Amino acid sequence: MSRTIGQPIGQKRLTNVAVVRLKKKGMRFEIACYPNTVLTWRSGVEKDIDEVLQSHTVYANVSKGVLAKSKDLVAAFGTDDQTEICLEILKRGELQVAGKERESLLSSQFRDIASIIMQKTFNPETQRPYTISMIERLMREIHFAVNPNSSSKKQALEVIHELQKHFPIKRCPLRVRVTIPEEEAKSLLEKLNAWSATIISNEGSSSQKSVIFELEPGLYKDCHEFVTKSLHGRFEVLAHSLYVDGDTYVEQYDDHEDVPAPLTKETDDSVLELTEKIRKQTISSGSAVPDGQQKQSKCSTCNVSFADSKLYREHHKSEWHKHNIKRKTRQLPALNEEECIADIELGDSKSDLRDYSF
Repeated sequence: MSRTIGQPIGQKRLTNVAVVRLKKKGMRFEIACYPNTVLTWRSGVEKDIDEVLQSHTVYANVSKGVLAKSKDLVAAFGTDDQTEICLEILKRGELQVAGKERESLLSSQFRDIASIIMQKTFNPETQRPYTISMIERLMREIHFAVNPNSSSKKQALEVIHELQKHFPIKRCPLRVRVTIPEEEAKSLLEKLNAWSATIISNEGSSSQKSVIFELEPGLYKDCHEFVTKSLHGRFEVLAHSLYVDGDTYVEQYDDHEDVPAPLTKETDDSVLELTEKIRKQTISSGSAVPDGQQKQSKCSTCNVSFADSKLYREHHKSEWHKHNIKRKTRQLPALNEEECIADIELGDSKSDLRDYSF
């Protein structure tokens, strides 16, 4: 019995591609692009279209190698110029990403949103900003899901409103400097009093007054219009995050060892109580064990103890433990959880800079 051998028929399979898809006039059109180039082209970083498109060809299905028909292109776009159509799809189409890449993008945007929230809010009970790790825990507690089609800033403002319903969190006031003619000072002070603004300083000469005050962010537009149009003054925002005497950056609050916080005992107690509510788990640092507590399991790599064996097992699967293992092999000291998160984010940021060449 003779056997036939199937020979390849010249199929060209496109692998390792980023697909951009556009639906128009009830038809689907796709183009094949190089990975990690679509976003850089849309942001204006990449200018050469040949560095983005793998081929100036419009497909009906990239994965199957099915080309779009000329009559369909003319019906949908009014032309069969494939290069022109590729540019339109590249501008308006939806980028199709793989599962791992999508997860990475959502995780990155989740951290961006948490960073924006950290910069714009503080704890009214302690008058201190929340750390970024605590903000992320709060976001997970309200089951927040990232919307990749919405900006990080818009989503951060929506999350702040939602967090205010469940946790003690408040928007940071705007610190503003206003320079106005001397004769308009009385009108300004009356308006600031009506807005419940906090005046920091009130100085000036015989001709001009310079007033620095803190204002609720929601009143920014009204205040700006009042100063520039009604008082014919100059409006300048000095800070939009929590401003404490002696502080330089809000991010310093993530490093508790380097920047000691002058908190009272009552403040310490309230912070600990809030932390316990958020974390809902007992993690202690080995040295001080209260009387009557059960025997704890200690991770010698991270120098932390767990009263619950399940938490101890989960810890060994965490990025915190894995990161400290890597540091241990390089003979570097172990980091606590918040320092570890900051170190990982710093590494991610450097990696992004290398990938996109910003």
